[in-house]
Amino acid sequence: MALPSPSYTITLRVQVPASQRASSTVVAAVADTGAAVTGVDVAHSTAHGLVVDLTCDTVDAEHGDRIAARLEELEGVHVLKWSDSTFLLHLGGKIEVAVKSPITTRRDLSRAYTPGVARVCTAIADNPEDARRLTIKRNTVAVVTDGTAVLGLGDIGPAAALPVMEGKAALFKQFGGVDAWPVCLDTTDTDEIVAIVKALAPVYGGVNLEDIAAPRCFEIEARLRAELDIPVFHDDQHGTAIVVLAALVNALKVVDKHISQVRVVVSGVGAAGNAIIRLLRAQGARHIVAFGRTGALHPGEEHGDPHRAWIAEHTNPEGFTGSLRDGLAGADVFIGVSAGDILTGADIARMADDAIVFALANPTPEVDPVEASEHATVVATGRSDHPNQINNVLAFPGLFRGLLDSGATEITDELMRVAALAIAGVVADDELNSAFVIPGVFDHRVAESVAEAVRTVAAGGRRVRTSWRGPAAR
Repeated sequence: MALPSPSYTITLRVQVPASQRASSTVVAAVADTGAAVTGVDVAHSTAHGLVVDLTCDTVDAEHGDRIAARLEELEGVHVLKWSDSTFLLHLGGKIEVAVKSPITTRRDLSRAYTPGVARVCTAIADNPEDARRLTIKRNTVAVVTDGTAVLGLGDIGPAAALPVMEGKAALFKQFGGVDAWPVCLDTTDTDEIVAIVKALAPVYGGVNLEDIAAPRCFEIEARLRAELDIPVFHDDQHGTAIVVLAALVNALKVVDKHISQVRVVVSGVGAAGNAIIRLLRAQGARHIVAFGRTGALHPGEEHGDPHRAWIAEHTNPEGFTGSLRDGLAGADVFIGVSAGDILTGADIARMADDAIVFALANPTPEVDPVEASEHATVVATGRSDHPNQINNVLAFPGLFRGLLDSGATEITDELMRVAALAIAGVVADDELNSAFVIPGVFDHRVAESVAEAVRTVAAGGRRVRTSWRGPAAR
C-alpha cells in the first residue's frame, strides 16, 4: 500500500465554522482519507468563522482531489483553494547565478569587466591552462541530457527533463560546493550530442551525463571521454554503481560474508546494471548472474549489443539459463535496477540465509521492501521512506569535488571503487546493522570523504590541498 510522502505535500485553504469541533472534524476527515496532517494554521478569523491552512502529505496527485471533495461534504466547510508544495518549490526554477565578487564601485567594474578583464583574457590566450585558474572552469560542471530516460518517466524530452537537471545542479552545490548547470539538448543524435558537448567544454571542468537512454549513453560517454581533456561521468551508470558497492560492502559485514564467495543476482542489464557488474568485479565479486527481460545472460550467447555481450562473457560462469525467479534460489545478494513489482516475498524466501536485497527500481521497487524484509536480513531501496536508501547524491557531489580540486582528466574503475569504499567507511563498524548499511544523504562527512579519496587517487597517492570543507562550512 502506498504511503503519504513529502513529495506530495499539499496545503488546503479551508473555510470552517468558528468552533473547535469544526476544526477537529476537518482534520479527522483529512486523516480518514489516508493523508498525514502535518500542520493546521489559522489564516483569517472572524466572529462567524475561520479560514484555515491545512497542510498534509498525500499518496499521489489524485489524493488531493479526493481530500478536497471529502471536505466539501462537511456541513459549513468550503475549500477555497489548494496548492501542491512540490510545484510551488519549482516556480521560477530551483537554481540561480550568484556574483562572487560584488560590483558596487567603478573600481570593481574596471577590474571585473572592461578594461581590466582584457588583461586576464590575454593571459589565457597566451597560456590556455590558466582558464582553469582564472575562470569558473575550475568549479563548474555541465549536467547534460537529451531527456530520453528521465527517472522512471522514460523519453519525455529535454524541456520536461529540465526540473530534474536543475535538481541535480542544486545537489551539486548543496553537497559538493560545485557550480553545475543544466544543459538539456533538443537532439537525440549521438554525433550531434558529442559535437555540442565538445563545443561547450571550454566553459566546464567536468561533464555529468544524465538520463540518456541506453545504448546511446555508452557511446556518448566513451567518445567524450576519449575526445575531451576533462572528466566525463554518466551518473545513471557509475553513480549508481558506486553507491551500490558502498552499501554492499557494509551489508556483507552485517551478514558476515565475503564478496568473492557470495552469489549475486542482478536484474537489469542496461546502463546501471552494466556499471554495477563491472564495479562489483573490480571489488572481487566472482559469482554474478545477470538477467534481462528474457532471462539469464550466459557465456556463448550471441548479442548485437556489445555491452550485453561483455556481461554474457564475464558473468555466470556456471552457464545458468533459467528465469530470474529460478536464479534467485540460493542466491546471497539480489540487486535490482529494472522494473517494479516483478518479485514477491515468496521469491526472496528462496534465497540463501542472511540474504541481501537491493530493490532499486523507482518509484516502485522490484519487490515490496516490507515483504522482502520478512525473508532477507538486509533490504535497501532507492526510496527515502524506507531504511537504507541507495541514492546517487552520496556519490556525485564529492566525486566531482575531488576531480575538480585535483584537476583530474579521467575517471577510472579504481577511482570509483575507492569512492565507494569512502562512502562505506563513513559508517563505523559499531554503527552497522541491518537497517543502517549506508550513510544518510545529509551526512556532511560523505562528500568530504569521497572528495578526499578521489583527490588522493587522482594525485597518485599524494594529498591534494583544498580550501573546501564541506556543506557544513558554507
